[in-house]
Amino acid sequence: MPFHALITGQVLPLVMHLVDEPPQPEDVKAGWTAFAIFIGLGVAVALLGWSLVRQLKKAQAAQDAGVYDDPDAARPGRPVEGPAQGQAQSDAPAPADTPVDSEAEQPENHGRQSS
Repeated sequence: MPFHALITGQVLPLVMHLVDEPPQPEDVKAGWTAFAIFIGLGVAVALLGWSLVRQLKKAQAAQDAGVYDDPDAARPGRPVEGPAQGQAQSDAPAPADTPVDSEAEQPENHGRQSS
């Protein structure tokens, strides 16, 4: 008798009988720990929803105040106000008193915040 037939014919039904045995009714009960976890998860979802609503209200208020750019201006097919892309703001040369060295634009503390 091949090994595969031995496994499926004799061993597998025995193992399935042991595995499929349901627990006894006195062994299964609803616990307070699981109930507390369930309530805690419900509270967490409620807090996340409340925080989401607050953040969406803040974002809407900022958009109404004009903090963000107009989202319709960036859509294809609509003309963009201001200079065309790829063109500089002004074709005039920079004034002579403007420092050319990029280090001159850096603050003394090299980007570190002072206390």
